[in-house]
Amino acid sequence: MKFRPLGRSGLQVSQLCAGTMAYGGEADESASAAMYKTCREAGINFFDTANQYSGGRSEAILGDLIQGHREELVLATKCFNPTGTDVNSRGLSRRHITRAVEDSLKRLKTDRVEVFYLHQQDASTPLEESLRALEDLARAGKILYPALSNHAAWQTQRAIDVQEAEGWARLQVIQPMYNLVKRQAEVEILPMADANGIGVCPYSPAGGGLLSGKYERKERPTTGRLIERAQYRDRYGEDWMHETAATFAAFCKQRGVHPMSMAVAWVGSHPAVTAPIIGARNVDQLRASLDAVKIDMTPKLRAEVAALSRTPPPATDRLEEIKPKK
Repeated sequence: MKFRPLGRSGLQVSQLCAGTMAYGGEADESASAAMYKTCREAGINFFDTANQYSGGRSEAILGDLIQGHREELVLATKCFNPTGTDVNSRGLSRRHITRAVEDSLKRLKTDRVEVFYLHQQDASTPLEESLRALEDLARAGKILYPALSNHAAWQTQRAIDVQEAEGWARLQVIQPMYNLVKRQAEVEILPMADANGIGVCPYSPAGGGLLSGKYERKERPTTGRLIERAQYRDRYGEDWMHETAATFAAFCKQRGVHPMSMAVAWVGSHPAVTAPIIGARNVDQLRASLDAVKIDMTPKLRAEVAALSRTPPPATDRLEEIKPKK
């Protein structure tokens, strides 16, 4: 396991980040503990959770598991989604952010989290208001590095500009979706992060399981997350994505590499990416993602994998600019 700088924070984090969305949900406490142990043995020091995962159980289980070696870890959590039935127990108001951090710290059994993400955009709250809440929490030492998840490049840049103008703690990490069939981040998000020295920890490197090798044929799956969860059906419902997944699985099979390993390694090889977030329901699933570090993702191999998918048009839509030069 190699380590990389996290933005301009001065921290060093493992090249893979362990996602804990399944803890307390698809993975019970025993399975969660086994995955956590496997990640630590592999050299991972970076763990990602959120207050909404399994209704707070993910944070609570992770909080128990980190006891005795908390100082060896970099923890990330998030807020935005509903945490209760009250009308104000959601969103990015200063009230909710402050309350959410306090509750997360209790579940995680720690005095601070290194990385705190605003999980999604909140159209009803001015960005400056949310950022001021993060600044207050950073000054109090309850969060160390403000972060954004699922924000557009222009929103992230605006946040940085506000923070720098006010002299506030600066964004150090972003968390976009990024995988072989979801490459929009390549257009503006990743270049923006690279230009600003921001760490990037993409989620869903295997496309919610689409690129895991389970779907080697072009027929649509009949079971699994891609069918059972509406958000994944919507996210990965286009025919070309399933065709790409089948072609990708065949490509990996020819090379004797697990598709999950290749998918994670491909995402992690982008120059702007710090650490892809890997998740699983059990240790067997997890091992394939951990094996990503064994792949020598050369520029040639990265280009071959990229060629299996659609390259998004440039931000200016001047397609002639991305054609190979003769």
